[in-house]
Amino acid sequence: MTRRFLSLALGILVLFPAFVPARATGPDKSVETLGGELAEKYRSRQPVLWGEHLPGVIDALPQTGNLPDSHSRTLALTLDACDGGTDRRIIALLREYEIPAAIFMTNRWLRRNRTVAEDLAADPLFTLACHGKRHRPATVNGRRAYGIAGTRDIPALVAEVEDNARSLAAVTGTRPRWYRSGTAHYDDVALAVIFDLGLSVAGYTVSADQGASLPAGAVARNLMRAPDRAIILLHLNHPESGTYQGLSRALPAMLREGARFVKLE
Repeated sequence: MTRRFLSLALGILVLFPAFVPARATGPDKSVETLGGELAEKYRSRQPVLWGEHLPGVIDALPQTGNLPDSHSRTLALTLDACDGGTDRRIIALLREYEIPAAIFMTNRWLRRNRTVAEDLAADPLFTLACHGKRHRPATVNGRRAYGIAGTRDIPALVAEVEDNARSLAAVTGTRPRWYRSGTAHYDDVALAVIFDLGLSVAGYTVSADQGASLPAGAVARNLMRAPDRAIILLHLNHPESGTYQGLSRALPAMLREGARFVKLE
């Protein structure tokens, strides 16, 4: 019961950021200063929890209170841009069907795809969101996920998050709201630090392409089976994968069935 209450309480904090104690992150305060301040704030706290779906991570869209049509689903599409290139076919497909999506970008991807990022930022269909400076798991002790080393301490975590947020703000003109770490793994202290930086953390309900590793048919099946209120995770940076073909197969059928795609707000 205590764990369920904590999950609900932290979820409310993330859904309503006005209640989250965010620190000043303007140009008057350097990333190094923020890292030092937050390291001092949490110096006596050690991580207890570790994983993808921790309390405070938003894994599904909130209930609206309405009674949906029995055949309809409300879904949010998210695409990670971790490194490498861009599958421009996915962008064109989403524009063709007018489907909004949140694009989670690392600094590594931004450096190689700045023109694409600027194009996406100018299109109200897309929301640009943070995926880390170097695509690191969000930790305060260097814990690994999928063989990738996490941030080693709080100053390193702040640099991973804040450098990325400021790079995206330079593209869009506004500070991003959402963060998803590299590998989507967190410890509970790292989550508290991210919240202090004024960001909400997006998890997922369905990992539709499993890190861009699945063939088109499996991607399409995962999309078709996504439940109501699902946050769907896919990848934008692997044109060689089955992600685009899976999307192109599934989206027309989903729309015919009444699926409604919404922004991650």
